[in-house]
Amino acid sequence: MLRLIRGLATAAKPKLQDIVIVGGGPAGLSLLLALKNTPSTSHLGCTLVEGLSLDGVRKFAQDPPENYTNRVVSLTPKSVDFMNNNLGSWDYIQTDRVKFYDNMIVYDSQDSEARIEFDTSVVPGAGAIAAMTEVLNIQGSLLEKIEALNEELEPEHRANIVEKARVVDIKQGEGDLDWPVVTLDNGESYQTRLLVGADGQNSPVRKYARIESRGWPYNRFGVVGTLKLQYEDWRSVAWQRFLTTGPLAILPLTGDNATFVWSSTPELADTLLKVDETIFPHLINAALVLEEVDLNYIYKALKANPNDQLMIEEIQWRLSRIPEEELEEKYPVPIAEIVSGSRARFPLKLLHADTYTAPRVALVGDAAHTVHPLAGQGLNMGQTDVAALVETIETGIARGQDIGSTLTLDYYTAKAWPSNHVLMGVCDKLHKIFSTDFTPIVMLRGFGFKLINMFGSIKDMMIKAVSGNP
Repeated sequence: MLRLIRGLATAAKPKLQDIVIVGGGPAGLSLLLALKNTPSTSHLGCTLVEGLSLDGVRKFAQDPPENYTNRVVSLTPKSVDFMNNNLGSWDYIQTDRVKFYDNMIVYDSQDSEARIEFDTSVVPGAGAIAAMTEVLNIQGSLLEKIEALNEELEPEHRANIVEKARVVDIKQGEGDLDWPVVTLDNGESYQTRLLVGADGQNSPVRKYARIESRGWPYNRFGVVGTLKLQYEDWRSVAWQRFLTTGPLAILPLTGDNATFVWSSTPELADTLLKVDETIFPHLINAALVLEEVDLNYIYKALKANPNDQLMIEEIQWRLSRIPEEELEEKYPVPIAEIVSGSRARFPLKLLHADTYTAPRVALVGDAAHTVHPLAGQGLNMGQTDVAALVETIETGIARGQDIGSTLTLDYYTAKAWPSNHVLMGVCDKLHKIFSTDFTPIVMLRGFGFKLINMFGSIKDMMIKAVSGNP
């Protein structure tokens, strides 16, 4: 009987929509909200399809856990401004779980004197460098704003969110109506004027549109987790140390909390996940301070025995050889503990779609690009995509054009693709330059660090680029 019901539902005529968005992450929810919060596009029939339940997002918005979750992202001031002024979702974000920072220190493990300090407090009009918060906090604020808007809009103009429904088929419409038809595993189907893929790096929408995505894996993993500091760092500093295995970033959260992102080789990533929770904070403290020869010894010992408690004394002894004043002035506040169960890892790669559009298709967020996390720009690039796509749709409507036509959509690719490509190229080159211990390159990059740190004008320009300010 169930198969018969589903068969009848599938055979039914698809529901017509102006825009169908596949993917309920920050990019997808931001696009849905932007369309409904913009007067010239609020009348459009919009449906968002998400394969998972969003109940966890709603629960977080109403009753967040005591400890920070491990999916934490960096928001540039430009993204915060977009969420505040364009989306209206910042009113719903839990500000007590948002940490703005105005100082960032980047240093090289191969040369203790090679470091750059970015301090926006000395740059007129620069503001904060970025804000750290959880992905769930962003999603929760977006979803709450969408639901609030739905109470104000006419029923036929309300945003439609379909949860726990996966896309099983996308095909081009037949006959006079060539709009894509999206079929879901719950038996529903939608035929849409514009199909937007916000469905991640393995995007079914991108595959349907036959858009090539080019790039390469880095043979590296990003290991993340939530930390407790020995005491709250009032300096509001983001730290990043470039190790030959990949950069280690300690990013501030509120109170005595912090998050880390450690880009590492597959072998080291496996060790980082296995190391005993009582040893792990000491390992991070070592990786932030000690020389690579010391670290390689520690890695080897912990690979052989991830539960070797003697390594705590070994690390403490090695750190004790460094003057206490130097540790306090030049390095982060020591890590006290790791929040149990917060460690996770994900593969690092670079992928960029050849174009962001095809007839009646557009891509945003990770469906369009995947970038190395060392600059913390992934989510911000997705927000920029959303802003550019909404502007494109607005322009098409104002000119009386079909919002799914290539004539309309080509503007989106022209506006968003080049800047993303440049940023991804910079991140890729930085990864390659710093993931080597080849002496000539080490000397050159150390000299470059010291030179940049001497010239305030260059640092000011870099601060504005990182923070998304013009």
